[in-house]
Amino acid sequence: MNRAGKQNVIDTQWNQVAAVMRQDIGEAAYQSWLKPMSVRGVSDGRVQLSVPTRFMRDWVMAHYVEKLQALWCQLDAALGGVDILVRSERDQPSRQVPVGTSGALAPAFLATASSTTASSAPSGKARTMAGKGGYNGRSVTAGDEFYDGLSAPLDARFKFDRFVVGKPNEFAHAAARRVADATSVQFNPLFLYGGVGLGKTHLMHAIAWNIRERDPSRTVIYLSAEKFMYRFIRALREQNTVDFKEQFRSVDVLMIDDVQFISGKESTQEEFFHTFNALVDQGRQIVISADKSPSDLEGMEERLKSRLNCGLVADLHATTYELRLGILQSKAEQAEIQIPSRIMEFLAHKITSNVRDLEGALNRVVAHAQLVGRDVTLETTQEVLHDLLRANDRRVTIEEIQKRVAEHFNIRTSDMHSARRARSVARPRQVAMYLAKQLTTRSLPEIGRKFGGRDHTTVMHAVRKVEELRECDSGFAEDVELLRRMLEG
Repeated sequence: MNRAGKQNVIDTQWNQVAAVMRQDIGEAAYQSWLKPMSVRGVSDGRVQLSVPTRFMRDWVMAHYVEKLQALWCQLDAALGGVDILVRSERDQPSRQVPVGTSGALAPAFLATASSTTASSAPSGKARTMAGKGGYNGRSVTAGDEFYDGLSAPLDARFKFDRFVVGKPNEFAHAAARRVADATSVQFNPLFLYGGVGLGKTHLMHAIAWNIRERDPSRTVIYLSAEKFMYRFIRALREQNTVDFKEQFRSVDVLMIDDVQFISGKESTQEEFFHTFNALVDQGRQIVISADKSPSDLEGMEERLKSRLNCGLVADLHATTYELRLGILQSKAEQAEIQIPSRIMEFLAHKITSNVRDLEGALNRVVAHAQLVGRDVTLETTQEVLHDLLRANDRRVTIEEIQKRVAEHFNIRTSDMHSARRARSVARPRQVAMYLAKQLTTRSLPEIGRKFGGRDHTTVMHAVRKVEELRECDSGFAEDVELLRRMLEG
């Protein structure tokens, strides 16, 4: 039987196995875990099935692989078994089972922000490194295992088209795009800094992806400062520092993540300093990230601080509500899942620590919905995220209530203290007074004073009015309940 015939047999068998599994485990579980699987082929008598993420592979291995093997062996007694592999970026799409609909929540979205789902760059044209101080004159490609082993894998999700831009990160994003699109070095190094989970690593990966896709012949090395140090220590131990220097000083683009790790490590800083100078002298691009600006890096030599400051330093600020909401909407669209807008708003208000926590919260809500089979509601969201919400929670103040209510009803915070009586202002002000009464221990006179010096009878009237409206207007009641949950956690 020729190759095409064997592939058709395998595809037919997979259709039969999948159909039985679909009936056995139910539609929801099938759509979540088996439908995204595809047939890669047969190797050494074993069928190879691929899945998009490591999370899916681990889940299938733990719950379904034995059943899959048993069913397949009934169709082909000579089968040696079934292997579940993670589909890499370089794999060609395999034939998938043409069954099912697209309504299920996408399990690929459950991969965490830190997981690595793709290998390094796609292969490109070969070039000899000897002309650029190469490694033993060896001919390599951008996807060659020599450089794949030196560079850390890149996450396929971390590209520019998936980076949500807002005021806190627009400068860093623009700088990263300039470096990624430039044909010559315009500023060296590009130094990105900011707190945990604000997008530094995403931009680093995006730069590497963009350069490699535009010109596969360029060697782009991306790795953490920790890995750089470990490779240097190994080279010292093996008395092989010459090769180490050639490896890092012959690349086109060197990207070092979390450079603060080498603070206080004098020998590693010494080597990094000389590598930095060698690459700059050759006109090669350097991109670095850290949690602080170069001037604030403690334990870093002054001469190295000076070098890090000589290029372009771009910081990523803490996220705003609008940016967090945009990130959630983008993640949901990428995963092709439907999340009620009120849930999105709730998460954007409550999870303010960093983007990783925000994405993790959405992942947990999605996982709970598809594994337990319950709709996504405010109640279930609070139940699933109780620990995360508690960690992000803080004592509710009247000022916080006024700010949240003003944002929700699209009015100015100053309107909470003004004498304006227009309904578009008076109603939100009454809601804020009501929530201040419900969520704080302040007395009515104290609350009144926080709202432009109003007396306690005005606060009492506001509380009664809001309670009446909640009973007769379901939409208004939902708004008040959403605000209360966002503030109370």
